[in-house]
Amino acid sequence: MIRNWSTAALRTVRTVRPLGTARTARATRTARGRAAPVTYGLITLCCLLFLISPAAGLNPAYGTGDELLAAQRAYFRRWGVIPAELFEDSPGSVLTPATALFVHGSWVHLLGNMLFLHVFGAMAEERMGRLQFALFYLGCGYLALLGYAGANAQSPEPLVGASGAISAVLGAFLFLFPRARVTSLLPFLFFLPLRFPAWIVLPFWAVLQWMAAGRAGDDPGVAYLAHLVGFGLGLVFAWVRFGRRTRVKSVPVTAPEGEKQP
Repeated sequence: MIRNWSTAALRTVRTVRPLGTARTARATRTARGRAAPVTYGLITLCCLLFLISPAAGLNPAYGTGDELLAAQRAYFRRWGVIPAELFEDSPGSVLTPATALFVHGSWVHLLGNMLFLHVFGAMAEERMGRLQFALFYLGCGYLALLGYAGANAQSPEPLVGASGAISAVLGAFLFLFPRARVTSLLPFLFFLPLRFPAWIVLPFWAVLQWMAAGRAGDDPGVAYLAHLVGFGLGLVFAWVRFGRRTRVKSVPVTAPEGEKQP
C-alpha cells in the first residue's frame, strides 16, 4: 500500500506498482554501454509528466492544502482509468488505460516503478528490439489495466501507474534471462543484500502478488490483479515470440569492485 503522500487523495486513487514489499532488486548484468532508448525515454517521460503534475506538489499553480488535493483528484480522474466508466459509451474512456501508464500517485510510486523499469527494461529491450519492446510495453500495460478494470467494473476509483506494463517486463525477463542474478533486500533478513537467480526471485514475487490480491479488499491501494495480469502477459508473450531456443540460459557477469572474478 502507498499511504505516504496524502490520505485524502488516496481515497480517490488506486495506484499500481511492481512490488508490494519493501524489497528492492537489481539485475547483476545491465545493458551498460548499450543503447536502450525506449526504456530511458519512458523513464524520462514519466518523470517529466510527474514533475509538472499536481501529484508532485511542486507546482505553485496548483495551490496548497485542500486546493492541491482537489487538483490531484481532478488530475487522476482525467488521466486515470475509472473502471465504472471505462465500458460506457464514451470514446475518450478507451484511451485511459494508455494515459494511466504515464501517471503516478506519489514520489514513492514513481521512483519504485522507474527503478524496476531501469533494472529490467534495458535487457528486455536489448533482446526484443526497440520497436517491439515499445509495442510490448504499451500493449501489455494497456491490457493489464483493462483486465483489472474488467474485474472491478463497478469501482469509481481512478487507477494509475505503469506497474502493469512493468510487471509484463518482469514476466518477459523471467523467460528470457532465468539465470540472471537479482540482488534482493529482504526485510525479514534485516535487509541484507542477497543474490538469487531470476527464476527464484520473480516467481516468488508473483506468488506474493497472488496472495495479496486474494486478501485485497475494496480500499484503495495497490492493484495486485493488474500486476498478475501484466506478469502473465509478459511471460506468455516471451514464450510465444522467442521460444525455448532463444532463451538465455546464463549471463556472463563482470564482478563488481571488491569481488573476485569468476
